[in-house]
Amino acid sequence: MEINPNFSPNAKNDFHVVSRAKQGDQKAYAELMQRYKDSIYFMALKMVNNKDDAMDLTVETFGKAFENLEKYKPDFAFSTWLFRIATNNCIDFIRKKRLNVVSLNTLTDQDGEERHFEVRSESLNPEENSIKKQENEKLKNIVEQLPLRYRTLIVLRYFEEQSYEEIAQQLDLPLGTVKAQLFRARDLLANIMNRKKNNLRSDF
Repeated sequence: MEINPNFSPNAKNDFHVVSRAKQGDQKAYAELMQRYKDSIYFMALKMVNNKDDAMDLTVETFGKAFENLEKYKPDFAFSTWLFRIATNNCIDFIRKKRLNVVSLNTLTDQDGEERHFEVRSESLNPEENSIKKQENEKLKNIVEQLPLRYRTLIVLRYFEEQSYEEIAQQLDLPLGTVKAQLFRARDLLANIMNRKKNNLRSDF
């Protein structure tokens, strides 16, 4: 198995450690975990917003990675492969658990155009907080109607406030694809909200 000549020094080092792990070197497994456990944990925490869940997902990520280490091919860096496993793990978790989104702020499309979405609230009485809670539930339901890949992009971009570049790296997608799919996700979201215009106001 030859090393990719385009690898960075860190990627080359990982390659050699992974090779040792594949040969049964337990210290190599520990070295890989020590090197990436914090990065994986904070990435998971950013996606699921819960420390206990993030820790569980970190452990699961390394478990899956080490279990399938023979499937890793040095066409790309080990870190890329590992973060892809972590991202997919988090996406599966998010799909199984109801999204806890409290509000939907400004969405910006790939051309920089901003669109503002908000739930219409016509009451200013003391029950406003209760009404606002109900409105937030409507927003959760709307986001959850998006197909999983678009829902994931909305969460990463607008709720987790990740850059296009960070999303591209985590999902292992070309930057242009991320921008195009986010543009599509925003349109789908707008269509859903427009269909519910009796309850929502869309201010472009």
